[in-house]
Amino acid sequence: MLSTPLSRLRLIGLLEGASFLVLLFIAMPLKYAADQPLAVRYVGMAHGILFMLYLLAIVPVALDHKWSWKTCALAVLASILPAGPFVFDAKVLKPLEPARQG
Repeated sequence: MLSTPLSRLRLIGLLEGASFLVLLFIAMPLKYAADQPLAVRYVGMAHGILFMLYLLAIVPVALDHKWSWKTCALAVLASILPAGPFVFDAKVLKPLEPARQG
């Protein structure tokens, strides 16, 4: 499953996107509405690590598939928008996956 740079980018994108949504819609409200700042500390750190991994994982895929600067910029933009990695995965990455024989 994780044998190609593309499959690794797709997985990291899924995790990064999910961590961002958890940070925005669960951890942040807990911090400000329930005075529970610990959730932001842990979810924020996990999201930060996944964010950096996502940016690093873009590079080999961009090189393998000879992406234009525009596509690379869209990949980076997707990483900073809520649910961006999910949209980028569906529109750009999923069509690059080879069809499964089976």
